[in-house]
Amino acid sequence: MLYSCVGYCSTVPSLVVDSYRTKDSASPGRRTETGAAAAAGGAGGAGGHGGGNNAGFVSRLLSKPQPWEDIESDYDEPPVRTASRDLLDTDRMRFGGLGSMSSFSSGAGSKKLPQAIIIGVKKGGTRALLEFLRVHPDIRAVGAEPHFFDRNYDNGLEWYRELMPKTLEGQITMEKTPSYFVTREAPARIAAMSRKTKLIVVVRDPVTRAISDYTQTLSKKPDIPSFESLTFKNRTTGLIDTSWSAVQIGIYAKHLDNWLQHFPMEQLLFVSGERLISDPAGELGRVQDFLRLKRIITDKHFYFNQTKGFPCLKKAEGSSKPHCLGKTKGRTHPNIHPEVVRRLRDFYRPFNLKFYQMTGHHFGWD
Repeated sequence: MLYSCVGYCSTVPSLVVDSYRTKDSASPGRRTETGAAAAAGGAGGAGGHGGGNNAGFVSRLLSKPQPWEDIESDYDEPPVRTASRDLLDTDRMRFGGLGSMSSFSSGAGSKKLPQAIIIGVKKGGTRALLEFLRVHPDIRAVGAEPHFFDRNYDNGLEWYRELMPKTLEGQITMEKTPSYFVTREAPARIAAMSRKTKLIVVVRDPVTRAISDYTQTLSKKPDIPSFESLTFKNRTTGLIDTSWSAVQIGIYAKHLDNWLQHFPMEQLLFVSGERLISDPAGELGRVQDFLRLKRIITDKHFYFNQTKGFPCLKKAEGSSKPHCLGKTKGRTHPNIHPEVVRRLRDFYRPFNLKFYQMTGHHFGWD
């Protein structure tokens, strides 16, 4: 009974967020889309290697994204009780002892504003990272996406705090909302909450990310235009339509410039979405170091699921099943004409190079 209560109570805030989001579903993400457009257009200098056409790109970034674009949460929300939470509770018994579990069951601990936030990017691998991190006994995270700093900011910090799980001394409170990275107002709002907040960004090849973004929308709205027709303002000239948010999100250098107006680079960690698949333990090691936590999440927690094409968590003790992300992960991408992919790569190249320079890390997308 104690074990079940701990696991259930730890996820109650998710229910609160889900009920709020239901009421907001009539006009999903309107503010986020506007913020993304402003973020991409307002970061001066990030495309300095783009040649003579970049001025045109920048001005078009101010355009409003296509109205059909689905910018609902990055992933489907997890169920109330997940296998990763089971694994977390098992590890808490191993590393924290029964006393820690008893403290939670008796109502000990307090709700705190998050000390770390996964701020992006959509379709980069943020849900996978959060689920993997929830294995750590010193991380407590909200399962659903609060969307506080983009959609719900007017509700106030106390409303936001109430969504958080209770934590004990030494534990870190976390949340993830991938649209923050492209929301113009988000950096200043988070800095107003705390300038010490640690920010994690999961980035992925922007071309693959755009196709994945389109694939998710296509699964919900089968009648949307083709990827090719949405990519170009003019197919004949090859002019990329940067008002389309699927393209706009991948201009990482411009969005990052906005964050650096409010946070020093050492407070941001950039996780490779590709390495999160090929070497999850390695990337999780970097994240644990960044959060100044003991490296508890290691190779022993993962196995590679050949069918899905990405890593999953091994079964928790006392459970007969492993934990993989849901059926919406690992969707088959539509076939995109190679010439469209080539032109997109040419478009992103100067922005990628600038991003590499800004972060001091070459992600190998070119």
